[in-house]
Amino acid sequence: MNEIKILDKVFKPYISYNEIEKRIKELAQQIEKDYADKDPLFISILNGSFMFAAELFKNLNIPCNITFVKLASYQGTQSTGKIKELVGFNEQIEGRTVIVIEDIVDTGNTIIDIVKDLESKNPEEIVICTLLLKPEAYNNSFPIKYRCFEIPNDFIVGFGLDYNSYGRNLKDIYVISN
Repeated sequence: MNEIKILDKVFKPYISYNEIEKRIKELAQQIEKDYADKDPLFISILNGSFMFAAELFKNLNIPCNITFVKLASYQGTQSTGKIKELVGFNEQIEGRTVIVIEDIVDTGNTIIDIVKDLESKNPEEIVICTLLLKPEAYNNSFPIKYRCFEIPNDFIVGFGLDYNSYGRNLKDIYVISN
C-alpha cells in the first residue's frame, strides 16, 4: 500500500484489506452466535456500506436477508449534519430483529434518524453494526453493538468510503495526509 491521490487530497495507507477481511469474519461469527435463532433483517446504508455489507453477508451462515436504503449526509470531507433519505424501506420489519449496517459512524446523526424511522415500524430489536466507529465524534446515546474498528476522527477513503464519490473501489482503507 502506497500513498494515493484522489482529486486534490493525498491519502496514506491505514487499514489493509487483509485486516478488514479478518475482522469482518470475526464479526460475522459473533453475529451468528448472537442471532442464530432470530432470522435477522440486515439493512445496509448505501452507498458507503456496500462493500462491508457484501463481505459481512457472505460470511454469515444463519437464516437472514438483506435490504438497502440510501441516505446522504456528507459533502466533500465534512458531514452536513442534514440527512436526506433518497431511497426508502420496502421490507416488512414488524416483530423482526433489524441489524443496520453502516460503513462509518461519526456523529451518529444518521443512526438516530434511521432508528427513529425503524422504531415506527415496530421491530423486535434494532442493532447497529459498523465497519468503523469514531468514538471521539460520536455524540449520541444509541449503542453501537458491533464494530470492526475504532478510529480517530480523521477523514478516510476506501472499502466503500469516498471523497466526493471517488475512492470507493479501493480495497484498503486510507487516511487523509494533507
